[in-house]
Amino acid sequence: MKNQEALAIIDKMKKEISKSGIVAEKLVVNLKKLRPFAIEEEDPSLTKVIRLTYEHLEEKGSFNIPIPEEVVNEEEEELEETPVEEEKAPAEEMDDAAKCESLDYLLSIMINCDENELNREDLIGYRNLMMEYQEL
Repeated sequence: MKNQEALAIIDKMKKEISKSGIVAEKLVVNLKKLRPFAIEEEDPSLTKVIRLTYEHLEEKGSFNIPIPEEVVNEEEEELEETPVEEEKAPAEEMDDAAKCESLDYLLSIMINCDENELNREDLIGYRNLMMEYQEL
């Protein structure tokens, strides 16, 4: 995001999370204020992630989406000698600190997802996880 007002909204949410944890009502209000800036910047992925995030917060009262795992390419997978780990525990079993860390990270990558390819990949990862979560 490039708009200074949008960056201020993100900064405000990050400070609220570090001070008070996840207060869904406040975050939803601020995310709804943030979304028009993503629309204005013509970033459909960011726009969708913001909407999915506030809808998730409204429905669950918290943020139950873990930080997306790194995408491993096929060559790296073949080189791995350790067995594939079992699926992570359901997101509801995340502790409050992990939920805050994940939401804080999501807000951080929103700041420069248009300039950083890894942040863009993580943004898409969050989008996919939130869409999968809705289907459960």
